Amino acid sequence: MLVLRLTDATYVAIVAHTLDELPLEACGLVAAVPGTDKVERVYRCRNVAQSSRLYEVDPLDHLKADRDAEARGIEIVGVYHSHTHTQAYPSPTDVSQAPDPSWHYVVISLKDPEPVLRSYRIVDGSITEEPVELVER
Repeated sequence: MLVLRLTDATYVAIVAHTLDELPLEACGLVAAVPGTDKVERVYRCRNVAQSSRLYEVDPLDHLKADRDAEARGIEIVGVYHSHTHTQAYPSPTDVSQAPDPSWHYVVISLKDPEPVLRSYRIVDGSITEEPVELVER
């Protein structure tokens, strides 16, 4: 079974970014060493949709993240974004925009006082939740 592994630092970086962007949805990319699912780096991206209900990763931010990850010997393995009003589950829009079946799709719900982070794989429109594990550096 696939598992998304986050360190305390990467978990905090993702959740902090989503809280910083309220009331808008936040989005970003995560990178790992090729062949692993342990997130080594989090890339904050601009939500060019500027919306509290949907996100669109800024293409220039995506390009910069790709180049930085490549220079560090890591690769982009997923995207994260917040849901400001709904559960941490991919919306129909999220599913239709899922670009890569090998990616982790991390959704952080901010509808309750305590953020909820969950991760999914989306393959041909089919959503499968995967465990998220907090690991030491």
